[in-house]
Amino acid sequence: MKINYQSLEKKIDVKFKNKDLLIQALTHKSFNPNENNEKIEFLGDRVLGLVIAKKLLEIYPGEKEGILDKKFASLVNKKTCLDIAKKINLASYVKTFNPNNKKIKIEDKIISDSCEALIGAIYLDKGFIIVEKTILNLWQDHIEKSVVTEIDAKTKLQELTLKNFKKLPTYKLISNTGPRHKPIFKVGVKLPNTKYFIATGKSKKEAEQNAAIECLKKINKK
Repeated sequence: MKINYQSLEKKIDVKFKNKDLLIQALTHKSFNPNENNEKIEFLGDRVLGLVIAKKLLEIYPGEKEGILDKKFASLVNKKTCLDIAKKINLASYVKTFNPNNKKIKIEDKIISDSCEALIGAIYLDKGFIIVEKTILNLWQDHIEKSVVTEIDAKTKLQELTLKNFKKLPTYKLISNTGPRHKPIFKVGVKLPNTKYFIATGKSKKEAEQNAAIECLKKINKK
């Protein structure tokens, strides 16, 4: 059965110059022991890690390393890669050994590995800027929903304000700009005795978290 790689390119919004690189990234060693995706997957794993680590530092500039590490682990593990792969139906593009050419279920590990290999191939073909954009687009929901057991910035600020002032922090939506598919929210937060601390985010929730972080950073300096 012929695989329509162009439909995958449309899904991820990346047009490969080297189509053979894309095909290799989605070829399992059971199909071709020599020309397969093992080495590209090795690279893709590192590229994914770099992009996610960089993004977490941007989103949570005041967070401790231990918390960042937990967020990072939840975003780059095999389960998350599998979720991303399912979102773009990556299994339908992966080549595995299938002598009878029947419809078979491909193992989850092969699919998640192929997702990392796809990232490696995008990096080799298009460079860092494009692969970073692609990863952040595909991982956007997971980044926004990344949760760890530690108390988030908004909750920390709320607890502090209730303890010291018996009041809640005041959040204010300042602006919502940019195109509908890629909005930028600007939010301010203030305590009873402070000015507004301003921050932005891709969602109102993210902007509020970032504003709370800015406020906590200022308070902790005092």
